[in-house]
Amino acid sequence: MVTAEGVWTERWCASLSRRLTLDDILDVREYERRRDEMRAAVIALKKIRRVALGELLTVVFENEETVRFQIQELVRAERLISDEQVQREIDDYNGLIPLKGELSATVFIELTSSEALRKWLPELVGVERALSIRFRTAAGDDRLVAGAPETAHEGLLTREEATAAVHYVKLRFSHDDIVDFATGDAVLAVDHRAYRAEAAIGGVTKEALLQDLRG
Repeated sequence: MVTAEGVWTERWCASLSRRLTLDDILDVREYERRRDEMRAAVIALKKIRRVALGELLTVVFENEETVRFQIQELVRAERLISDEQVQREIDDYNGLIPLKGELSATVFIELTSSEALRKWLPELVGVERALSIRFRTAAGDDRLVAGAPETAHEGLLTREEATAAVHYVKLRFSHDDIVDFATGDAVLAVDHRAYRAEAAIGGVTKEALLQDLRG
């Protein structure tokens, strides 16, 4: 993983593949013994992979480790013990792991009061289609890679009257996009009729995203 200092280690990712299997998920008892250590590692990883977009949105770019941790936490919370139960969770969340040429983002709408929820969730309908990454190409042109809802969860989270507080979004890059993203300045942006914000992507965050894109 990429640590908080930006150092790539193999500690938690050596056994992980691009799609998780039952062998990657610890049983509840084993996970309880290792949870504090694994949780600390994922917190450090997410710190690198998290980008704030203004005051209302936070984006976390997922990879095998962050998705594995989500599944482990679900298995723990729901006390799932059968292979069939755990496999259902794996099947539900495997689509969040980015394939080569993809970035996979979880978009959080950061609302902490009932008043803010009533105001913003109706206003932000469609926000899951407003995310993009912008960078300069080798030819000097601005290039925009637009996000789209992750297919498996789209039907559950895309709503017409009031949006969900969490969305899963994929951004797909061509080979040339990856080359240009690696060499130029990059910006993560949300361009919604009710909310616009952007943030630079650089340093260890960009390094981590390039690892995802290059597979």
